[in-house]
Amino acid sequence: MKLIKEISKEGKNKFDIEDDLDFFEPEPLPKEFLQDKVNIPDISEIELIRHFISLSKENYGVDNGFYPLGSCTMKYNPKINEDIAKKEEFKYFHPLISIENSQGLMKIMWEMQEFLKEITGMDAFTLQPAAGAHGEYTGLRVMWEYFNDKKEKRNKVILPDSSHGTNPASSSMLGLEVVEIESKEGMVDPDKLKEVVDEKTFALMLTNPNTLGFFEKDILKIKEILKNKGALLYYDGANLNGFIGIARPGDMGFDAVHLNLHKTFSTPHGGGGPGSGPVGVKEFLKDYLPYPIIENSDEFFYFSKPSKSIGKVLSFFGNILVILKAYLYIRELGFDGLKEVSQIAVLNANYIKEKLKKYYPSQFDRLVKHECVLSGKIYKEFGVKTLDISKRIMDYGFHPPTIYFPHIVDEALMIEPTETENKETLDSFIEAMIKISEEIKNNPEIIKNAPNSTKIQRPDEVKANKELKVKW
Repeated sequence: MKLIKEISKEGKNKFDIEDDLDFFEPEPLPKEFLQDKVNIPDISEIELIRHFISLSKENYGVDNGFYPLGSCTMKYNPKINEDIAKKEEFKYFHPLISIENSQGLMKIMWEMQEFLKEITGMDAFTLQPAAGAHGEYTGLRVMWEYFNDKKEKRNKVILPDSSHGTNPASSSMLGLEVVEIESKEGMVDPDKLKEVVDEKTFALMLTNPNTLGFFEKDILKIKEILKNKGALLYYDGANLNGFIGIARPGDMGFDAVHLNLHKTFSTPHGGGGPGSGPVGVKEFLKDYLPYPIIENSDEFFYFSKPSKSIGKVLSFFGNILVILKAYLYIRELGFDGLKEVSQIAVLNANYIKEKLKKYYPSQFDRLVKHECVLSGKIYKEFGVKTLDISKRIMDYGFHPPTIYFPHIVDEALMIEPTETENKETLDSFIEAMIKISEEIKNNPEIIKNAPNSTKIQRPDEVKANKELKVKW
């Protein structure tokens, strides 16, 4: 496909804007900003429309088909939520409008705080953070300020070897030392944890269910080990889709959580955002939350600043339209619906695991929650890697799952079907994966050269990394 600059030809666009409009008198620009000619494409409207429609057809999203990225929860987004968020009353709502004229939207935000408190078992929430990793940093910053207030010098964050990469990154941003502990049968080993937890331990960051899809069965023991040394427990909410309405982080002993509204609660995920990563905390941490927090007094909603607030972490009040879509999702489903979301997600993940474990066996074979981690290790003898398998899946019309993560599984294939996929879709994916297994044994070259049917064939990834071309 040609680039839009290649389609451009001087004189195609006949539209012109008069610069002597009575109602608009722009301030003169400094001379150094002025150009005789602006280098923008010169094309007709129909060419512009066809160009971008053609580009959209080249893209793959959850509206096109199955998108089984593990640990990413790429679920379908109900279009009614999009339609409501596009209404002028929300889309053009300015953040500087007075509180008196913002009561409807502030009520929604206050109710969202209350919903998230109930779902997680936390005592207070901020809606400000713009994404999951931003929420992580915010939660850790709140905890840091708490320890600083107590005059405790703690600098060690403990992470399991299967943790998300954002966990060590967020910890490092605060100047904390990251200590990795080895998992036992895919979960945190309490004995290993005891060996590293001491009076310098800041917190343990934990995803539950974890990145292998397992529920950390020793979570109450883990909590006690940390509490005995005065350390805190941080919940990475990336995998909350595994037990919404069934279990709550707050009841397990977690002190702070971040949630990914753009994952768990079905607002658009991918394409660079926007996202939303609210942070919830227990009572003893709430005075350190970013401001503003929405408060309610006799059905009048207003902003407040926690007494020891870390300050603002985002301009204004968070990504309001993302929060709105997640709010609508929760209202539409209700408590029983949210619980059913997790039940179906768990059922789907275990269905895929049981159907494919004979063909892609992993070293861990047990009941999973929202996702399963299989392995392409047995196909190394044919010269085929997990990367090759993921490329071949594209020939069957599916987006590849997450690969090579978590690192503790050799040649990992991490599959999260979510609750939105029906049995027919799952069966088609399973059938494709079984066919690929047969192809590896009978014709491995077709796998090594995949994808074979897509518009762009397999790129030379080594060359792409060594010879970066970051502009046209």
